[in-house]
Amino acid sequence: MSEVLGRVLVVDDDEIIRQLIAVNLTLEGFQVETASDGQDCLDRVLDVMPDVITLDVMMPRLDGWMTATRLRGDEETSHIKVVLITARAQEDDKRRGLGIGVDAYLTKPFDPSELIQVVRDLALAAHSG
Repeated sequence: MSEVLGRVLVVDDDEIIRQLIAVNLTLEGFQVETASDGQDCLDRVLDVMPDVITLDVMMPRLDGWMTATRLRGDEETSHIKVVLITARAQEDDKRRGLGIGVDAYLTKPFDPSELIQVVRDLALAAHSG
């Protein structure tokens, strides 16, 4: 069995997209957990302690913006790498994400190989720093 590349928490309210991301990352060697929305993410993040969180923006209960803001505002989770994955491709949205302190921003539909590369790079950065 090869070494696990890192732990990823995949957060998306769309089960099909959540499973698509999870399967791609699992096949690549990541240990993957999933959450169905931002509140579910915050409820589970300390148990999972992922290296990287992929986070949809438009979700019920707690959207990706607020989830990322809360992750960054908590010293126990502020170090976790965050990738926003969203259909919102406007420059204002990207600036908002960078202003919150997310580490990467991918727009839907995304290229699975690009997602894998971004997550791999962030997981490596998480382990080296």
